[in-house]
Amino acid sequence: MPNKTIYVADDDLPLFQRAQEIVGGNLSGAVVAALRRFIDLEEGRQAGFDEIVLQVGRDGVRQVRFQGSLLGDWRDIGDDRVLHQQVYRSRKGKLVLHTHTALWQDYPTGDAAGDMKDWKYWRRMFGIGDRPWDWGDYEYEIFDDVAALKGRIPDKLYRKVSDVYSHPRIEELDI
Repeated sequence: MPNKTIYVADDDLPLFQRAQEIVGGNLSGAVVAALRRFIDLEEGRQAGFDEIVLQVGRDGVRQVRFQGSLLGDWRDIGDDRVLHQQVYRSRKGKLVLHTHTALWQDYPTGDAAGDMKDWKYWRRMFGIGDRPWDWGDYEYEIFDDVAALKGRIPDKLYRKVSDVYSHPRIEELDI
């Protein structure tokens, strides 16, 4: 088996030592695994895909992660509930429907809701910020083609997703 020498800066030596401890002594295995992940993510990024992390479950306490791109999203804020749906194309060509449903009756009240005089309260209520709605049910479903989304999402979102899915987001014009 061929050998490769990697020169490590003194400042980075603790990083390599910790990696070796974690993998039980086989540092080359850790380096190869890290390089595989790096190459996979970077090739995906260069192809226009981002790392997507979605909240899952009651109150979004779990997460799932994949490489994909957002094709469209829909938000409906009604008297009884908030519905937010997003459709992604995965790097492998699957479609991922992420749905968040939050019933207003389940909106945190009292100390859990915060102070109505504080902007954070209003930002949370209207879904603004990093983790806008932190209550409700978060679900995801995976589909093989756009047609399977028909009837699962609003018609307006379906038309948008269908159009984006069948055409490149940016078309290069040779003019």
